[in-house]
Amino acid sequence: MRTAWGIVRQPVGSAESVALLRRYYDEVASRYWNRVLSEEEVDEVVAEFPDDDITEPAGLFFVGRLDGRPAGCAGLRFVDGETAELTRVYVDPSARGTGGAPLLVAAVEEAARLRGIKVVRLDTRDDLVEARALYAKLGYAEVEAFNSEPYAEHWFAKELVTG
Repeated sequence: MRTAWGIVRQPVGSAESVALLRRYYDEVASRYWNRVLSEEEVDEVVAEFPDDDITEPAGLFFVGRLDGRPAGCAGLRFVDGETAELTRVYVDPSARGTGGAPLLVAAVEEAARLRGIKVVRLDTRDDLVEARALYAKLGYAEVEAFNSEPYAEHWFAKELVTG
């Protein structure tokens, strides 16, 4: 059976976006703490990381749908006129291995390119080995730390090709 992904820009406050971000935070926090989090703990994590930085004009948010159902997301945070950050990349476990993550990242990069962004960068954690492998495969190179975020352990950047 062939699967079809569709990627759309969507308000970060929409029901689909909120549900995807909640699953994202649940997964990354559970992996960090090496245990399943309670609903209350997930609420705390969501409250700790507000999403206003991926809401226009500060940024953009994308939802990926697999065969019509919300299955992934990615955000773009504008740093300055030439630099943006890729953030909150997530694909539901049931949809992994179907090509969604590269499509989400490509949609973010295209939106950045259209806004004149020359470099997309990101940070990630050491335990998110799949994410690090994905970014390397998509042309992101490890760079020196560009922030002091408490959960950042690896930093990547990619120059966007225009034309």
